[in-house]
Amino acid sequence: MKQSKFPRGWDKQRVQRVLDHYESQSEDEAVAEDEAAGGNDASTLMEVPRDLVPKVRELVGGHKK
Repeated sequence: MKQSKFPRGWDKQRVQRVLDHYESQSEDEAVAEDEAAGGNDASTLMEVPRDLVPKVRELVGGHKK
């Protein structure tokens, strides 16, 4: 069996806790969590074609607040 590689700071137990959290949520709880995550008026989420991601990152990185 192939050994899984986790990002720095993550291990099998942490992954399992995250899975347990999301699998035990009701649909209403999941919607509320999603809505709360998008509640920042200073930013927005948008879909960007994958080939434009490097350019968008460059633009965002150079943005001055």
